[in-house]
Amino acid sequence: MTQNNTNTKPHKGTHLTKSEMDKIEGYKAENHSNRAIARLLGRSPQTINNAIKKGSFTQKRKQIQNGKTYTYYEEVYSASLHEDVYLENRSNCGRRPKWVEADEFIDWADKRMLNDKWSPDIVIAKAKEKFPLDVIPSTSSLYNWIESGIMRTKNIDLLEKVGRKPRETKGKERRNIKVLGTSIEKRPESVENRVEFGHWEIDTVSGKIDADEPVLVTLVERKTRFEQIFKIASQRANAVDQVLQKLIRQLNGLEEEIFKTITSDNGSEFANLSELFDTIEVYFCHPYASFERGTSENQHKIIRRFLPKNQSLKDVSDAQIQRIQQWMNDYPRRILDYNTPHQAFVQELKKLDLPLAA
Repeated sequence: MTQNNTNTKPHKGTHLTKSEMDKIEGYKAENHSNRAIARLLGRSPQTINNAIKKGSFTQKRKQIQNGKTYTYYEEVYSASLHEDVYLENRSNCGRRPKWVEADEFIDWADKRMLNDKWSPDIVIAKAKEKFPLDVIPSTSSLYNWIESGIMRTKNIDLLEKVGRKPRETKGKERRNIKVLGTSIEKRPESVENRVEFGHWEIDTVSGKIDADEPVLVTLVERKTRFEQIFKIASQRANAVDQVLQKLIRQLNGLEEEIFKTITSDNGSEFANLSELFDTIEVYFCHPYASFERGTSENQHKIIRRFLPKNQSLKDVSDAQIQRIQQWMNDYPRRILDYNTPHQAFVQELKKLDLPLAA
């Protein structure tokens, strides 16, 4: 395999091909030097030296001469061996996945998501207070870990992820509904942009759809996401009136400082809101426009983690309701720079120089 000249142009930064490895084996069999092989292949001498070192094995050879046996050892280059070594090295190259070194984080994250119902985003934010940054993935990576089965947490455990459905807008017949009071169209801009404290949304959460079933009344402050939940006997106006009258009495004259406005839907259970809060502005959304009470809708998704739809609320105690309320108010929120609604609410009360919430 004699070749005196070559037109091969030098090429840097690329691995030797299988064809080049075969040529090296042929050149070595013809006793070409490494430097000569480098010139013939258009490679640097160091590349050829490294290649021959990786692809060589020690061959034992015996020779009998004058009745004596002589043993010789020589280094022989094999293109096949070189290729096997190359492929093995390639399979081991690259950075190891971060989860390989993150057992402690994974165990902690699973507990937060499965037991404490934290979202992956909250997990990542709070992990930075507990773990070195080099073992903490991004939020999207954590979702990928869940998707690929690295975590004990599954997609079905993430209510926000599996609960998202396309909004159905066709095929529904809408009836005209009377607006109970001042339209949301007249609500001030300061309510919409959430820069001012004291603007609330009120709504109800049902279990089983039955006239005699109890329901929950929810009040959420738009800026801080601070939540109040009350269980009432039925979804009737007088039941709502009673719980709100009790709340007003507990505020002991501070209701005008804490409640600047309330936004409601046009359900008949809220027919008396304007009379109950006669010194507070009450606004009513357009019919079939739940997105106009977006804060309440998002809060209800959290409540549904604990109280699924079609579950009767008759056996749900007031103590359970209070535990859900406390969990929601102590749950860090990205929108609050990972503070809790309770912390944000207390800060607003301090600004107003009001007694702290219980």
